[in-house]
Amino acid sequence: MSHNNVSDFSKDADTAKAVILSVEGVTVSDAEAALFEAANPLGFILFARNIETPEQVLTLNNRLKEIVGRDCPILIDQEGGRVARFKPPIWRGYPAGQMYGAIAEVDMPRGLAEMSTRTKQIAQELRASGVNVNCDPVLDVLRPETHDVIGDRAYSEKPDIVAEMGLAVCRDYLSSGIQPIIKHIPGHGRAMADSHLELPRVDASLEAMRELDFKPFAHVAQSDIGAQVWAMSAHILYTAIDAELPLTLSSKGIADILRGEIGFDGVLVSDDVSMKALDAYGDLPQLCADSIEAGCDLALYCAGKLDEMRAIVKAVPNLTENALKRLQSGA
Repeated sequence: MSHNNVSDFSKDADTAKAVILSVEGVTVSDAEAALFEAANPLGFILFARNIETPEQVLTLNNRLKEIVGRDCPILIDQEGGRVARFKPPIWRGYPAGQMYGAIAEVDMPRGLAEMSTRTKQIAQELRASGVNVNCDPVLDVLRPETHDVIGDRAYSEKPDIVAEMGLAVCRDYLSSGIQPIIKHIPGHGRAMADSHLELPRVDASLEAMRELDFKPFAHVAQSDIGAQVWAMSAHILYTAIDAELPLTLSSKGIADILRGEIGFDGVLVSDDVSMKALDAYGDLPQLCADSIEAGCDLALYCAGKLDEMRAIVKAVPNLTENALKRLQSGA
Protein backbone atom coordinates (compact mmCIF):
# COMPACT_ATOMS: atom_id res chain seq x y z
CA MET A 1 0.00 0.00 0.00
CA SER A 2 1.10 3.55 -0.61
CA HIS A 3 2.11 6.25 1.82
CA ASN A 4 -0.64 8.67 0.80
CA ASN A 5 -4.04 9.30 2.30
CA VAL A 6 -6.17 9.30 -0.85
CA SER A 7 -9.56 7.61 -0.42
CA ASP A 8 -10.01 3.98 -1.36
CA PHE A 9 -12.52 4.55 -4.16
CA SER A 10 -12.86 0.79 -4.71
CA LYS A 11 -14.54 0.38 -1.32
CA ASP A 12 -18.20 -0.66 -1.83
CA ALA A 13 -17.83 0.15 -5.55
CA ASP A 14 -18.18 -3.37 -6.94
CA THR A 15 -21.70 -2.59 -8.19
CA ALA A 16 -20.85 0.93 -9.36
CA LYS A 17 -21.30 1.91 -13.00
CA ALA A 18 -18.11 2.67 -14.92
CA VAL A 19 -19.10 6.30 -15.40
CA ILE A 20 -18.55 9.76 -13.91
CA LEU A 21 -21.73 11.86 -14.13
CA SER A 22 -22.48 15.55 -13.55
CA VAL A 23 -25.07 17.79 -11.94
CA GLU A 24 -26.96 20.63 -13.60
CA GLY A 25 -26.97 23.22 -10.80
CA VAL A 26 -25.72 24.12 -7.33
CA THR A 27 -27.88 21.50 -5.59
CA VAL A 28 -29.00 17.98 -6.49
CA SER A 29 -32.57 17.90 -7.81
CA ASP A 30 -34.97 15.16 -6.72
CA ALA A 31 -34.89 13.69 -10.23
CA GLU A 32 -31.09 13.67 -10.27
CA ALA A 33 -30.98 12.08 -6.81
CA ALA A 34 -33.37 9.32 -7.92
CA LEU A 35 -31.29 8.60 -11.02
CA PHE A 36 -27.95 8.61 -9.17
CA GLU A 37 -29.28 6.36 -6.42
CA ALA A 38 -30.65 3.82 -8.90
CA ALA A 39 -27.66 3.95 -11.27
CA ASN A 40 -24.79 4.14 -8.72
CA PRO A 41 -22.20 5.90 -10.92
CA LEU A 42 -18.65 5.62 -9.58
CA GLY A 43 -18.50 9.38 -9.09
CA PHE A 44 -19.20 12.93 -10.30
CA ILE A 45 -17.47 15.95 -11.84
CA LEU A 46 -18.08 19.60 -10.93
CA PHE A 47 -18.11 22.68 -13.17
CA ALA A 48 -18.53 26.43 -12.66
CA ARG A 49 -22.32 25.95 -12.88
CA ASN A 50 -22.16 23.87 -9.68
CA ILE A 51 -20.09 26.32 -7.64
CA GLU A 52 -21.03 29.33 -5.49
CA THR A 53 -19.25 29.13 -2.12
CA PRO A 54 -17.05 26.61 -0.28
CA GLU A 55 -19.94 25.77 2.07
CA GLN A 56 -22.39 25.21 -0.81
CA VAL A 57 -19.88 23.00 -2.68
CA LEU A 58 -19.23 20.97 0.47
CA THR A 59 -22.98 20.50 0.99
CA LEU A 60 -23.40 19.44 -2.64
CA ASN A 61 -20.52 16.96 -2.44
CA ASN A 62 -21.72 15.49 0.85
CA ARG A 63 -25.15 15.03 -0.70
CA LEU A 64 -23.70 13.23 -3.73
CA LYS A 65 -21.67 10.92 -1.47
CA GLU A 66 -24.76 10.27 0.65
CA ILE A 67 -26.84 9.35 -2.43
CA VAL A 68 -24.38 6.67 -3.61
CA GLY A 69 -23.59 5.61 -0.05
CA ARG A 70 -19.80 5.89 -0.16
CA ASP A 71 -16.87 8.28 -0.34
CA CYS A 72 -17.09 8.47 -4.12
CA PRO A 73 -14.71 10.35 -6.45
CA ILE A 74 -15.66 14.01 -6.94
CA LEU A 75 -13.64 15.40 -9.83
CA ILE A 76 -12.82 18.98 -10.80
CA ASP A 77 -10.51 20.81 -13.22
CA GLN A 78 -8.47 23.11 -11.00
CA GLU A 79 -5.23 23.74 -12.89
CA GLY A 80 -4.89 27.48 -12.35
CA GLY A 81 -4.75 29.97 -15.19
CA ARG A 82 -7.74 29.73 -17.55
CA VAL A 83 -8.83 26.32 -16.29
CA ALA A 84 -10.01 26.87 -12.74
CA ARG A 85 -13.52 26.13 -11.52
CA PHE A 86 -12.80 27.67 -8.11
CA LYS A 87 -12.14 31.33 -8.83
CA PRO A 88 -11.07 34.47 -6.95
CA PRO A 89 -12.09 36.36 -4.93
CA ILE A 90 -13.54 33.41 -2.96
CA TRP A 91 -10.67 31.08 -3.80
CA ARG A 92 -7.04 31.78 -4.61
CA GLY A 93 -6.02 32.44 -8.21
CA TYR A 94 -2.92 30.80 -9.73
CA PRO A 95 -0.90 31.38 -12.88
CA ALA A 96 -1.11 28.89 -15.75
CA GLY A 97 1.34 25.98 -15.82
CA GLN A 98 3.61 27.56 -18.42
CA MET A 99 4.73 30.22 -15.95
CA TYR A 100 6.06 27.55 -13.57
CA GLY A 101 7.74 25.79 -16.49
CA ALA A 102 9.44 29.04 -17.50
CA ILE A 103 10.85 29.41 -13.96
CA ALA A 104 11.99 25.75 -14.01
CA GLU A 105 13.87 26.24 -17.29
CA VAL A 106 16.06 28.82 -15.57
CA ASP A 107 16.03 27.38 -12.03
CA MET A 108 14.49 23.93 -11.63
CA PRO A 109 14.53 23.83 -7.78
CA ARG A 110 12.74 27.19 -7.64
CA GLY A 111 10.20 26.16 -10.31
CA LEU A 112 9.46 22.95 -8.41
CA ALA A 113 9.23 24.77 -5.08
CA GLU A 114 6.74 27.35 -6.41
CA MET A 115 4.74 24.61 -8.11
CA SER A 116 4.69 22.60 -4.87
CA THR A 117 3.32 25.54 -2.88
CA ARG A 118 0.60 26.02 -5.51
CA THR A 119 -0.31 22.31 -5.60
CA LYS A 120 -0.59 21.98 -1.83
CA GLN A 121 -2.73 25.13 -1.60
CA ILE A 122 -5.05 23.85 -4.34
CA ALA A 123 -5.28 20.48 -2.56
CA GLN A 124 -6.18 22.17 0.72
CA GLU A 125 -8.96 24.22 -0.93
CA LEU A 126 -10.35 21.19 -2.74
CA ARG A 127 -10.42 19.06 0.39
CA ALA A 128 -12.16 21.82 2.35
CA SER A 129 -14.95 21.73 -0.24
CA GLY A 130 -15.25 17.93 -0.35
CA VAL A 131 -13.49 17.49 -3.70
CA ASN A 132 -11.06 14.55 -3.78
CA VAL A 133 -9.91 14.23 -7.42
CA ASN A 134 -8.21 16.92 -9.54
CA CYS A 135 -7.85 16.66 -13.32
CA ASP A 136 -4.29 18.01 -13.10
CA PRO A 137 -1.36 17.99 -14.02
CA VAL A 138 -1.34 18.64 -17.78
CA LEU A 139 1.52 16.57 -19.25
CA ASP A 140 1.09 17.75 -22.85
CA VAL A 141 4.35 18.99 -24.37
CA LEU A 142 4.09 22.44 -25.92
CA ARG A 143 4.92 22.78 -29.61
CA PRO A 144 4.82 25.66 -32.10
CA GLU A 145 1.57 24.27 -33.54
CA THR A 146 -0.16 23.51 -30.21
CA HIS A 147 -3.75 24.73 -30.27
CA ASP A 148 -4.67 27.45 -27.77
CA VAL A 149 -7.06 25.05 -26.02
CA ILE A 150 -3.87 23.67 -24.40
CA GLY A 151 -1.51 26.62 -24.92
CA ASP A 152 -0.22 28.04 -21.63
CA ARG A 153 -1.70 25.11 -19.69
CA ALA A 154 1.37 23.10 -20.76
CA TYR A 155 4.51 23.57 -18.64
CA SER A 156 7.11 23.58 -21.37
CA GLU A 157 8.19 22.51 -24.85
CA LYS A 158 10.89 20.42 -23.16
CA PRO A 159 9.57 16.94 -22.33
CA ASP A 160 12.06 16.48 -19.46
CA ILE A 161 10.80 19.61 -17.69
CA VAL A 162 7.16 18.57 -18.22
CA ALA A 163 8.00 15.09 -16.90
CA GLU A 164 9.80 16.28 -13.77
CA MET A 165 7.21 18.90 -12.88
CA GLY A 166 4.29 16.56 -13.62
CA LEU A 167 5.67 13.84 -11.36
CA ALA A 168 6.28 16.34 -8.55
CA VAL A 169 2.70 17.64 -8.84
CA CYS A 170 1.33 14.08 -8.67
CA ARG A 171 3.39 13.38 -5.54
CA ASP A 172 2.15 16.56 -3.85
CA TYR A 173 -1.50 15.81 -4.62
CA LEU A 174 -1.24 12.23 -3.40
CA SER A 175 0.46 13.25 -0.15
CA SER A 176 -2.26 15.91 0.32
CA GLY A 177 -5.11 13.41 -0.08
CA ILE A 178 -6.12 14.44 -3.62
CA GLN A 179 -6.21 11.96 -6.50
CA PRO A 180 -4.35 13.42 -9.52
CA ILE A 181 -5.34 12.79 -13.14
CA ILE A 182 -2.59 13.28 -15.73
CA LYS A 183 -3.86 14.51 -19.07
CA HIS A 184 -4.25 14.18 -22.00
CA ILE A 185 -2.57 10.81 -22.53
CA PRO A 186 -0.68 10.11 -24.86
CA GLY A 187 -0.23 13.86 -25.58
CA HIS A 188 -2.31 16.75 -26.91
CA GLY A 189 0.60 19.02 -27.84
CA ARG A 190 0.59 18.24 -31.57
CA ALA A 191 -3.15 18.77 -31.99
CA MET A 192 -4.02 21.80 -34.09
CA ALA A 193 -7.75 21.69 -33.30
CA ASP A 194 -9.87 21.99 -30.16
CA SER A 195 -11.37 18.58 -29.37
CA HIS A 196 -14.31 20.30 -27.68
CA LEU A 197 -15.35 21.44 -31.16
CA GLU A 198 -13.90 18.92 -33.64
CA LEU A 199 -11.73 15.81 -33.85
CA PRO A 200 -8.02 16.71 -34.04
CA ARG A 201 -5.91 14.51 -36.31
CA VAL A 202 -2.22 13.99 -35.62
CA ASP A 203 -0.08 12.47 -38.38
CA ALA A 204 3.24 12.35 -36.50
CA SER A 205 5.18 9.10 -36.58
CA LEU A 206 5.39 6.86 -33.53
CA GLU A 207 9.12 7.63 -33.34
CA ALA A 208 8.46 11.37 -33.17
CA MET A 209 5.82 10.92 -30.45
CA ARG A 210 8.08 8.60 -28.46
CA GLU A 211 10.83 11.23 -28.49
CA LEU A 212 8.54 13.94 -27.21
CA ASP A 213 4.87 13.42 -26.36
CA PHE A 214 4.97 10.05 -24.59
CA LYS A 215 7.94 10.94 -22.36
CA PRO A 216 6.21 12.82 -19.50
CA PHE A 217 3.43 10.20 -19.30
CA ALA A 218 5.95 7.34 -19.26
CA HIS A 219 8.03 9.13 -16.61
CA VAL A 220 5.03 9.29 -14.27
CA ALA A 221 3.62 5.87 -15.24
CA GLN A 222 6.91 4.09 -14.64
CA SER A 223 7.69 5.87 -11.35
CA ASP A 224 7.11 4.43 -7.87
CA ILE A 225 3.70 6.17 -7.74
CA GLY A 226 2.71 5.24 -11.31
CA ALA A 227 -0.07 2.82 -10.36
CA GLN A 228 -1.63 5.36 -7.98
CA VAL A 229 -2.08 8.06 -10.63
CA TRP A 230 -5.13 8.28 -12.91
CA ALA A 231 -5.00 9.46 -16.52
CA MET A 232 -7.42 11.10 -18.95
CA SER A 233 -7.43 10.01 -22.59
CA ALA A 234 -7.08 12.38 -25.53
CA HIS A 235 -9.93 12.56 -28.06
CA ILE A 236 -7.42 12.62 -30.92
CA LEU A 237 -7.00 10.48 -34.02
CA TYR A 238 -3.30 9.55 -34.12
CA THR A 239 -2.92 7.99 -37.55
CA ALA A 240 0.28 6.14 -36.57
CA ILE A 241 -1.53 4.48 -33.64
CA ASP A 242 -4.98 3.79 -35.12
CA ALA A 243 -6.01 5.26 -38.48
CA GLU A 244 -9.71 4.59 -37.83
CA LEU A 245 -10.51 5.52 -34.24
CA PRO A 246 -9.65 8.32 -31.82
CA LEU A 247 -7.53 7.16 -28.90
CA THR A 248 -10.44 7.12 -26.40
CA LEU A 249 -12.26 4.53 -28.53
CA SER A 250 -9.21 2.59 -29.75
CA SER A 251 -8.56 -0.74 -28.02
CA LYS A 252 -5.32 -0.97 -30.01
CA GLY A 253 -4.20 2.48 -28.84
CA ILE A 254 -5.09 1.83 -25.21
CA ALA A 255 -3.59 -1.67 -25.04
CA ASP A 256 -0.49 -1.17 -27.20
CA ILE A 257 0.46 2.43 -26.48
CA LEU A 258 -1.01 3.52 -23.12
CA ARG A 259 -0.82 0.23 -21.23
CA GLY A 260 2.02 -1.28 -23.29
CA GLU A 261 4.55 1.24 -24.48
CA ILE A 262 3.94 4.07 -22.00
CA GLY A 263 3.44 1.53 -19.21
CA PHE A 264 0.47 3.26 -17.63
CA ASP A 265 -1.31 0.93 -15.21
CA GLY A 266 -3.55 3.32 -13.27
CA VAL A 267 -7.22 4.18 -13.72
CA LEU A 268 -7.95 5.47 -17.24
CA VAL A 269 -10.79 8.00 -17.57
CA SER A 270 -12.11 9.06 -20.96
CA ASP A 271 -12.13 12.76 -21.69
CA ASP A 272 -15.69 14.16 -21.76
CA VAL A 273 -17.78 12.03 -24.14
CA SER A 274 -20.03 15.01 -24.88
CA MET A 275 -17.20 16.86 -26.66
CA LYS A 276 -17.77 17.24 -30.39
CA ALA A 277 -14.58 15.34 -31.29
CA LEU A 278 -16.46 12.05 -30.93
CA ASP A 279 -19.73 13.08 -32.65
CA ALA A 280 -19.10 10.97 -35.75
CA TYR A 281 -18.65 7.78 -33.72
CA GLY A 282 -22.08 7.37 -32.16
CA ASP A 283 -24.52 8.85 -29.67
CA LEU A 284 -23.58 9.43 -26.03
CA PRO A 285 -24.68 6.04 -24.65
CA GLN A 286 -22.81 4.30 -27.48
CA LEU A 287 -19.67 6.39 -26.92
CA CYS A 288 -19.66 5.63 -23.20
CA ALA A 289 -20.08 1.91 -23.81
CA ASP A 290 -17.46 1.92 -26.59
CA SER A 291 -14.88 3.77 -24.49
CA ILE A 292 -15.20 1.12 -21.76
CA GLU A 293 -15.09 -1.65 -24.36
CA ALA A 294 -11.90 -0.10 -25.78
CA GLY A 295 -10.18 -0.21 -22.38
CA CYS A 296 -11.06 2.98 -20.53
CA ASP A 297 -11.95 2.20 -16.91
CA LEU A 298 -14.40 5.10 -16.66
CA ALA A 299 -16.47 7.10 -19.14
CA LEU A 300 -16.72 10.81 -18.27
CA TYR A 301 -19.91 12.76 -18.98
CA CYS A 302 -19.86 16.48 -18.19
CA ALA A 303 -22.97 18.16 -19.62
CA GLY A 304 -25.30 17.49 -16.66
CA LYS A 305 -28.43 16.80 -18.74
CA LEU A 306 -30.81 14.41 -17.00
CA ASP A 307 -32.26 12.76 -20.12
CA GLU A 308 -28.77 12.11 -21.51
CA MET A 309 -27.63 10.59 -18.21
CA ARG A 310 -30.70 8.33 -18.11
CA ALA A 311 -29.71 6.92 -21.51
CA ILE A 312 -26.01 6.68 -20.60
CA VAL A 313 -26.50 4.65 -17.42
CA LYS A 314 -28.48 2.04 -19.36
CA ALA A 315 -25.58 1.58 -21.78
CA VAL A 316 -22.65 1.62 -19.36
CA PRO A 317 -21.51 -1.59 -17.65
CA ASN A 318 -20.40 -1.89 -14.05
CA LEU A 319 -16.74 -1.40 -13.24
CA THR A 320 -14.58 -4.24 -14.52
CA GLU A 321 -12.53 -6.36 -12.17
CA ASN A 322 -9.38 -4.71 -13.53
CA ALA A 323 -10.80 -1.24 -12.91
CA LEU A 324 -11.61 -2.16 -9.29
CA LYS A 325 -8.04 -3.44 -8.83
CA ARG A 326 -6.61 -0.24 -10.28
CA LEU A 327 -8.84 1.86 -8.02
CA GLN A 328 -7.53 -0.10 -5.05
CA SER A 329 -3.87 0.37 -5.93
CA GLY A 330 -4.40 4.13 -5.66
CA ALA A 331 -5.69 3.93 -2.11
